[in-house]
Amino acid sequence: MTLARDEYIFLMILAANLIVSVIYLLAGILIAVPRRAALAEENHTEVMYDNRRSYVIRFIEMVLCPVIVPLFFLMGHLFYLFVFWRDANLTDVVFSKKRVKTNQKADEASERDIIPLEEALLVNEKKDLRSVFVNVMREDIRNSLASITLALDSEDSETSHYAAAVLSDELNKFRLFVQKQLRQIREKENQDTESEELLIDYMDHILKQHIFSEHEQRKFVNEMSETGELLYEKDASRITLERYEALCLRTLELKDYGNTEKWCLRMEAQYPGELSTYTCKLKLYFARQDREAFFQTLDTLKKSDVVIDRETLELIRIFSTRRQ
Repeated sequence: MTLARDEYIFLMILAANLIVSVIYLLAGILIAVPRRAALAEENHTEVMYDNRRSYVIRFIEMVLCPVIVPLFFLMGHLFYLFVFWRDANLTDVVFSKKRVKTNQKADEASERDIIPLEEALLVNEKKDLRSVFVNVMREDIRNSLASITLALDSEDSETSHYAAAVLSDELNKFRLFVQKQLRQIREKENQDTESEELLIDYMDHILKQHIFSEHEQRKFVNEMSETGELLYEKDASRITLERYEALCLRTLELKDYGNTEKWCLRMEAQYPGELSTYTCKLKLYFARQDREAFFQTLDTLKKSDVVIDRETLELIRIFSTRRQ
């Protein structure tokens, strides 16, 4: 069968397009992606996305739409090189350090309508729910991640969509920050403890809200405990009572009784006369069902001069009655 001239030219164009597409795919996967990964590792930055999938998708587009799509990608790349290759000129930009504090009158009408996000989810009125969600977004949402998680199951698709977007963004920030800090901590050899202290406080603030899956929660708690161990080896005095309590409670939630007991004993040695020292041990022995150790610690607490809060006092009354 003899091909006409137009058919021959068409097949040549398809063949040339296929060759260009294959070269583009191989160059992207074998050269461009590894080069970006090596550059990111050299600069100690995170690789946010694996671009190999992008090259595969572009390859398919170039095969399905010959000539037009390759030319589009080529022109786009040339446009980027010749238009956006320079850094922004900020010589005329003035960065003022002056701060203006503005006192605004309270909006009584809107303040009267504010309710907790949990209650808005129960009522499930779309208008009220969206209004409450917007108010939550205006504040520091790191304190409300647990409440935002509840909004994922909302019948209002718009609210659940916003909740998913917010959570995804915040959790990715958390993962990247923890990974970056851990790498810096493991690489440095000095006795500076600022990074460890910052990481323990930051991780506890998020992990105590229980917004991760069981697997990720366990992974991050173990990394938090590892950071606490590094801080203890460098300078145990930098582990405050609050940090000891955070390490005890987070490991106890995983039923990692060995690690919890280790941190409880260290807290007892460093802060023997503090209420948190006793309450952490009581929670450990109760969870482990160690009746003898639990009541021994309870008796020691009752005989001590430690100031007891209302919650602990109620705990003592309940178990003292049951013991009798």
